[in-house]
Amino acid sequence: MRDVMTDVKAWLEQGDPVAVATVISTWGSAPRPAGSRMAVSGSGKIAGSVSGGCLEGEVFEQAQAILKGKPASLFHYGVSDDLAWTVGLSCGGEIDVLVEPLGQVHRDLMAALVAEHPVVLKTDVGDSPGARKLLTPADPIVPDLLIRENPVRQDGAFLEPFPRPPELLIFGGSHVAIPLTRLADAIGFRVTVVDARSKFADQARFPEARRVIRAWPDDVLKDLPMDGSTYVVILTHDPKFDDPTITAALRGQPRYIGAIGSKKTHRDRVARLVKAGINPSEIDRVHAPIGLDLGAQTAEETALAILAQMVAVRHGKQGGPMLGPAAPA
Repeated sequence: MRDVMTDVKAWLEQGDPVAVATVISTWGSAPRPAGSRMAVSGSGKIAGSVSGGCLEGEVFEQAQAILKGKPASLFHYGVSDDLAWTVGLSCGGEIDVLVEPLGQVHRDLMAALVAEHPVVLKTDVGDSPGARKLLTPADPIVPDLLIRENPVRQDGAFLEPFPRPPELLIFGGSHVAIPLTRLADAIGFRVTVVDARSKFADQARFPEARRVIRAWPDDVLKDLPMDGSTYVVILTHDPKFDDPTITAALRGQPRYIGAIGSKKTHRDRVARLVKAGINPSEIDRVHAPIGLDLGAQTAEETALAILAQMVAVRHGKQGGPMLGPAAPA
């Protein structure tokens, strides 16, 4: 919903009715994952995508029909359908798409997203397609869904988690931190940059950051909660900053900890941390040298390698190629 929300709000403000199409289930080589959305306005505007182009024309027509009074409906598209060649599903994939008018629960969901409140949208995809309810963390099924992040279809319902945006804590306002902040912000991370040096802890240097804090990193970590939505990137490249920051980060449960430096730098770092009493198995939680091996040469390429590794960790992948023997299952 986040990717279409800006357009939907603008259409509603103009008095333009809206229908929403949501991918509920996929099989085989479906082009978009469950939870992907496309919004269609009564005047014919489109935002988002349910298939990357394969189904958009067909879903657009269904959305227009629903805006004219047709009830919410669940549609199945697959290679054996009469529409398969028309809508481009001859690749062998199958997909279920729920098309429904935008209702009050959708409005409540958008308000929760703006306020960054974690919620789960429960949608009936059984006997009464489109019946919806917004669940809060007080519901016992919600916390686990928020941690896993991925939507699930079970017992005639589609459960779609909307956790609060992931938090990226960057320690060290280096030249790599600048493009990393920009790229992370672009894909939905809330970014905080921390540096003890005034010339690096400058908001003008990091316009996309939510916060820029001038302080010693380990002092900041004492007051910042670290859970499964927190990602810690250490770019200080200086033992007097690196070691206490890693030590403090390991006391929490962030989803990701990464530290810049060569293999030798990290071996020396590990030796110091072990000498300081930290269990080697705990130190293994640190991704170092940080990032995927992309052969990065520039600050921008290094930032991309770091962010790619963070995304892989977020979704439980190794970051291997899509094809070939090294591809993740």
